[in-house]
Amino acid sequence: MNFLSHYYFDRDVTNCYHILGTVLPDLLKNADKTIVLHPEKLHHQNQSVNHIITGWNKHLEVDRYFHSSDFFLTHSHQLKKELAPVIEGSPVKPFFLGHIALELILDNLLITTNKIDVNDFYNHMQGCDDEVIQEFLTFAGLADTTKFFRFFNGFKKDGYLHTYSETPKIAYALKRICMRVWRDPFTDKHEEAMNEVLIAYREQLYDNFMSIFDEINSKLTIS
Repeated sequence: MNFLSHYYFDRDVTNCYHILGTVLPDLLKNADKTIVLHPEKLHHQNQSVNHIITGWNKHLEVDRYFHSSDFFLTHSHQLKKELAPVIEGSPVKPFFLGHIALELILDNLLITTNKIDVNDFYNHMQGCDDEVIQEFLTFAGLADTTKFFRFFNGFKKDGYLHTYSETPKIAYALKRICMRVWRDPFTDKHEEAMNEVLIAYREQLYDNFMSIFDEINSKLTIS
């Protein structure tokens, strides 16, 4: 799941470090895809650091349920099939595209149906002290945190997740993600055709997209 979908499950939590933890695995991956940390079983004397670890573990749990769900398997496959012919000639793998496209559509739907407030999410990010984050990253084994903080500061300043509410920009958001792997993933024609597919698929999901959040919530409650 993407940033805002992860946030949905803890939208009522008031501790900013827990919220940061729920999205930190993806923030690190975006900052530098070579970063690999496994703080899952660590415990620190600083409780704020432990809140980040708790949020991190929640992220892993949510992703595990999501990626094994029929909802994900069905819709990511269908999106792959619908997007593959409109990106012919692109280096992007259709499977990757279907996976990420579904996650972006879910984020868009959460915002546009008022299930979450993006400002609240960013307020949590702004509320976290860099010294605590640094302490967590060092404790988890990251020797050089420069790339992460450069990305994270830009992430907070840009407020880019607000654009996820603009349905016509889902294809552009997808392009930006693909540009981390491929330099020129799509032509303008690709992007226009992708947008048509994504907007139509969003409408298909509109009435029942919350079923996956309800399903995961029920599993989180049991566990």
